[in-house]
Amino acid sequence: MNALVLSGAGVRIEDIAAVAREARKVEIGADVIARLEKARTVLDQAAASGQQVYGLNTGLGANLGTAVEGDASAFQRQLLEGRSGAVGEALPVEAVRATMIARAAMLSTGGSGLSPAVFVALVDALNAGVHPVMPSLGSIGAGDLVLMTTLARMLTGEGEADYQGRRMPAAKALTMARLAPVGLAPKDGLSLINASAVSVGSGALAVSDALCALAQQQQAGALTMEGLAANRTILDPRLHMARPAAGQQEAAKALHDLLARDEAPAPTTIQDPLSIRCMPSIHGALIDAIGQARQAVEIELNAAADNPLVLGDDDLVLSTGNFHTAALSLAFETLGLAIAQCAAASAARFIQLTGSGRNGLPKYLSPIGGASAGFVPLHKTATSILAAIRHKANPVMLDFLPVSEGVEDHATQTPLAVSKCAAMIALWRRLIAFELMAAAQAVDLREGLELAPRTAAVHGAIRALIPVLKQDRPLGIDAETLHAALTGGTWQPGLFRADLVEETL
Repeated sequence: MNALVLSGAGVRIEDIAAVAREARKVEIGADVIARLEKARTVLDQAAASGQQVYGLNTGLGANLGTAVEGDASAFQRQLLEGRSGAVGEALPVEAVRATMIARAAMLSTGGSGLSPAVFVALVDALNAGVHPVMPSLGSIGAGDLVLMTTLARMLTGEGEADYQGRRMPAAKALTMARLAPVGLAPKDGLSLINASAVSVGSGALAVSDALCALAQQQQAGALTMEGLAANRTILDPRLHMARPAAGQQEAAKALHDLLARDEAPAPTTIQDPLSIRCMPSIHGALIDAIGQARQAVEIELNAAADNPLVLGDDDLVLSTGNFHTAALSLAFETLGLAIAQCAAASAARFIQLTGSGRNGLPKYLSPIGGASAGFVPLHKTATSILAAIRHKANPVMLDFLPVSEGVEDHATQTPLAVSKCAAMIALWRRLIAFELMAAAQAVDLREGLELAPRTAAVHGAIRALIPVLKQDRPLGIDAETLHAALTGGTWQPGLFRADLVEETL
């Protein structure tokens, strides 16, 4: 895998996922250090001229009016110590790595005034696999600075780090990785922490996961249409041209391609239930929401989100609100709602498949009948999963209080919006597993059914993991097996990939 070269532009969610999850190496582009040096010079000149520079020669938050006198570098260490207030369960290593590469990408634009040596130290720590132990609670989305202090302190040899799967003092981890702690010049501490890198990095991972789950949902929906002998005229492109709603044509085409064959079977009904008939509309809305979230994340990855912001080309240092991520929070609230809608339709199709047998299938998809429970006990489990998704779909971005003596009287709750969206994706994949299981059983119970090549591959991937139901058995175990494949990278039908969905975004 080629290294990711930071240049100040062009970083995508796939880059973040590869660095966070596959240990892709990071290199610093040829122009980045010169850009950082120029910004550092502008920042130092502004301070030397007597200009008040927030976080360099002034206090932070409600202490804005307090002048910082004496050792400005010592103040940077003080502000890190004083803002290390995060608590709770530590974030997973992949989320911390995503945070580190997200902050490095932002800093490479040159708007922070960060000392080049500190930037190099951040990239070196990432490449060496030295990660701060970062608690998960402490940011309200007005920048993630309370969480980010763990990263800054680690680079200075303070706090705790994760290295080679072990938790240890940061100084020891740096030594074992043959790295040295860095010293902080004026504003370096603030430059490291005063951005929403936790939100942006975790958001990139969530969008990547949403793309994969969408591809799996399309597979499940197509196999359900096979199992129910659904009316495929709903995928006629002329219908979707007549109402070109967001993503609808792309979703319909993907389903049509999954079901493509020389001769389509005759439908068993004029119209199917809405969870089937409206799949292009439902999946299309999700495609659009994923696209909006991708755009919001990638804007942040390739932008200067600092306060104050150093405008190197104009020799200016100006206060900003660029760290505030209202658009990012809104994008993930919207994505969460789109996921909830898609999950609800998947659950409805599961119940259609496993219900009374009105679709020409045996009751509860049980081949033995009688008192057999078949798939029907999973109705309760699916309903409980959907309830958890719906609960997480409730918006949080308006849930804040004025803090810091009213100076910080607005927030976005972006980290919470992103984390609950990621949790919804994990739950949604459980419903996808249920639908895939039931659709495969329905296909096996339809005598003489010849699947399309792509849905046959999906069916084969299911049967490679779990056998057909011939008598009652613990289906929860099967569901766990299939869910693990969907989330763990071992799900390989090979015929419908996330990058095919990505091309439509």
